[in-house]
Amino acid sequence: MTHPDPAPGERTLRRPELRSLWDTVHDRLSSGRPVTRVRLGPLDEAQREALADLLGLDRLPDARPSVTLARLEEAVTELCGRTVREAVTDLVGPVGDRAGDRRRQEGERTRLWTWLTGHDTVRAQPALSDWVASCRAAGLVGASPERTRALLTDALTVLGELPTRAEPLPVFAARVLNGHSHALDDGTPLSALVLRALATLYDTAVPQSAAQRRALWARAGVADDDLSAAVLVAGLRLFGDGPLARVSRVCAEAGQAASLTLAQLRSPGEFALAVAPAPVVHAVENPSILALAVRRFGPDCPPLVCTSGWPNSAAIHLLRLLAHQGATLWYHGDFDGEGVRIAAYVLDKTPARPWRMTAADYRAAVARTPQGPQPGRLTEAPWDPELTRAMTEHGTAVVEELVADVLLADLAGAVR
Repeated sequence: MTHPDPAPGERTLRRPELRSLWDTVHDRLSSGRPVTRVRLGPLDEAQREALADLLGLDRLPDARPSVTLARLEEAVTELCGRTVREAVTDLVGPVGDRAGDRRRQEGERTRLWTWLTGHDTVRAQPALSDWVASCRAAGLVGASPERTRALLTDALTVLGELPTRAEPLPVFAARVLNGHSHALDDGTPLSALVLRALATLYDTAVPQSAAQRRALWARAGVADDDLSAAVLVAGLRLFGDGPLARVSRVCAEAGQAASLTLAQLRSPGEFALAVAPAPVVHAVENPSILALAVRRFGPDCPPLVCTSGWPNSAAIHLLRLLAHQGATLWYHGDFDGEGVRIAAYVLDKTPARPWRMTAADYRAAVARTPQGPQPGRLTEAPWDPELTRAMTEHGTAVVEELVADVLLADLAGAVR
């Protein structure tokens, strides 16, 4: 099959000497910005002659000529009846829109970071806002908003499942990431992203060594050992013949605290809360508060759980078990930067409610003990944004022990 020869006008457009002209015009049109003229060159003599023939000039143009798009449109239309855009699309390829692409990419980036900032996990734990800022500063993965969102989605999925139940890292990864057991292996982008978030959350340095990374995972409950993770309780009277019910009941009746391991909580056996119809369980951050309660109330101590600072997997697991049994959970912690972050974490991971943790409670405590240490890095308290503002204003931390009398008075009311 033979192909017809191109028309004379088409042959003129396809002259090799005009190739640099069409490449330059294509590049300028692809900028996505208005184009009124294009500057060429340097052109050799053959190229200058070809340009003069195309434009119908009576003499050769300069070696670096400036050609108006209107004059070029006129010449191309006269030769072949097409526009310049149509001609360069045929001669060079589709005309792009770099300005439009940049606007679309900027819109995609804006939507990505808005989504991350407003994600439920980030809003529930405002300390992660610093992690969000670091993610934004690091930029897109492979210059792709889609790949970046996918990686961040996996990271948020992992963070939402922590602290976990003393699972080995590959087992945990497989469970929460659709069977991808190696997704959190040391050195993977997802592992680094999650560890950076945990370091921000716990207000510690980003781990640099393998040992530091293992320690940070263990702090979040990812470990092989379900005996070392334990939670202190007092006054926890449980009905039933399961091991959890018997251990906690014996200690409560003796007026003693109990240390419950994650192993016991994972296999609790049959149990039920002994208080009905609406049992209330209070939780505190510091063991000293639990010790004071046991000393004051003895066998009459109301149900009390202590997270001992950042709650481990045993503490979170127990609070969830109690909530599942119908308990109403109340939590109190230190009025300092870390205490607010711990409280936000507990309230996010369990159905607990803040117990005397409002700005009004803080101001009342500061009025009693105005001289205290600095509160440290402050982040928003999701349950009361005014609290962080009040702590910033006063610049004073109030540890839980300084309001122990107020907390014990509440517990006394629960005993009555």
